Amino acid sequence: MRWNKKFDGDKASLIDKSHRPHSKHPKAHTDDEIRHIKNYIRRNPNISMIELYAKLKKNKSYKRHPCSLFRLLRKMGFFKNEKKKEKKYLPKKYHTPDNIGEKWQLDAKYVPQKCYVGDMPDKFYQYTMIDEASRERFIYPFKEQSSYSTIEFVIMAIKHFKYKPKIIQTDNGFEFTYFRETKRTHPFDIFCANNGIEHKLIRPRTPRHNGKVERSHRNDNERFYSNLTFYSYDDLIIQIKRYLYKSNRLLMQVLG
Repeated sequence: MRWNKKFDGDKASLIDKSHRPHSKHPKAHTDDEIRHIKNYIRRNPNISMIELYAKLKKNKSYKRHPCSLFRLLRKMGFFKNEKKKEKKYLPKKYHTPDNIGEKWQLDAKYVPQKCYVGDMPDKFYQYTMIDEASRERFIYPFKEQSSYSTIEFVIMAIKHFKYKPKIIQTDNGFEFTYFRETKRTHPFDIFCANNGIEHKLIRPRTPRHNGKVERSHRNDNERFYSNLTFYSYDDLIIQIKRYLYKSNRLLMQVLG
């Protein structure tokens, strides 16, 4: 075997050595060609590869393909793309209101299909509203995820909290806004304007900006949906109301 032939009684003889060939490839650039290339670059450091190739071909009888020249230049360290150091994103500290009613966070999520054991195929969506200051929540299921369901849910949330918020913050979902530029006004924006509520949108693809309601959805998956089974929409409403009553009475750090 190859390793047996290399071994001469010393461990150092088994160390893998360089695999670089001792002689150049027959079609590799000659020393004269490399010297001409270096001279042109030394005289004009800003020369382009096309200009360099043209001068070599005209003045030095260079007959190689441009790609061959490009590979050699990259190997020699020329024309390399300098990687720009991207500044690491440092999230700004999020300001949480001190008083209740200043800002609500609103979001919607799918109710896991595995929880539904009914006979007729159906889909359900959970809408969630959370007051940022008190962390009190209101949740309710709907059969469709739409602007109509959003407006109906906000009306129910106002009745639940017994006050209107100054700001409702949402993501850029189609049930809250039009995600393309248009002259039309979204029904939810019209509803907010008519009720003196500011509708604030977070930056696209940054769910952390709506972190409180997103975190509450993860808690719902762990505490509620992981063990839930329901056979109808009415059954889901009853079970969600029971869960909401318990979850709003759990001790949290923000409540002291």
